[in-house]
Amino acid sequence: MEKKVDKKFTWVIKDFSSLQSEKIFSDKFVVSGCKWYISAYPKGYKVDNFLSLYLEVPDYGSLPSDWRRHARYRLIVVNQRSEKLSRQLEVQHWFDVKSSSWGFPSMLSLDEINSKDGGFLVNGELKIAIEIDLLEIIGKVEGNGFHLLSSQVESVSRMFEKHPETASEVHLRNPNIRTGYMNLLLSLIDTLRQSPQELPKDEAHYALQSLTDAGFKLDWLEKKISQVSEMKENAKDGEIHRQEIEKELKDLKQKCSDVEAQLEKEKSKALAAKTRISFDNIIE
Repeated sequence: MEKKVDKKFTWVIKDFSSLQSEKIFSDKFVVSGCKWYISAYPKGYKVDNFLSLYLEVPDYGSLPSDWRRHARYRLIVVNQRSEKLSRQLEVQHWFDVKSSSWGFPSMLSLDEINSKDGGFLVNGELKIAIEIDLLEIIGKVEGNGFHLLSSQVESVSRMFEKHPETASEVHLRNPNIRTGYMNLLLSLIDTLRQSPQELPKDEAHYALQSLTDAGFKLDWLEKKISQVSEMKENAKDGEIHRQEIEKELKDLKQKCSDVEAQLEKEKSKALAAKTRISFDNIIE
């Protein structure tokens, strides 16, 4: 399982001076839904007597053909006695199928690394760190075993953090089919976010059944659908009651208007009765 990190990953290379391999690799790690690993040439690559470090995209052959990632990253050979003396190099690069690896062939000289008081090699361990800022992602990325659009990564990550068991029993191997089911799940969640009046209850249950049949564990979503359905029924009853109250209020307003008109008539009559009769009215 790849380690998920925010932006920074640290790799500790044990027994560095005793390594015989031409090239070694860190564990895979994930930043913003994208898998990476660091590769190192302990004896140098293209440049002798230097440690060479590269950032690489693993398993890129399984990614969609149009995938691209624009990253700015800093590779660091950590000085374990004083961080101020750490060796840092930064670069921006577009990773794609033709350029899935990029780094520094002359990261730090082996003489500096092996220096007794240099602080880079402590108890035989060399510490490498990397900080990655993903500037742009084109195409789908890997997230929790599914190929996702970059815009879906955060939502899926939050869902699995809250409900890690959701896809634990999904055994679909075809990545396109897996992606289709994940899109259905995200679409169903998006539908539930709409106003309860717009929820197509039968369609929601049909989609839930399809996902469950595929192995998704969605007890939490089934409860939410029931809650939203109940809200829909309450909203429907509330709308009927609102219309009844509005009609009643309209009738009351009309009645009040009629009473006010009658009151004005009675006021006019009372005022006329109190008014002194003119001489002309008497003799006509």
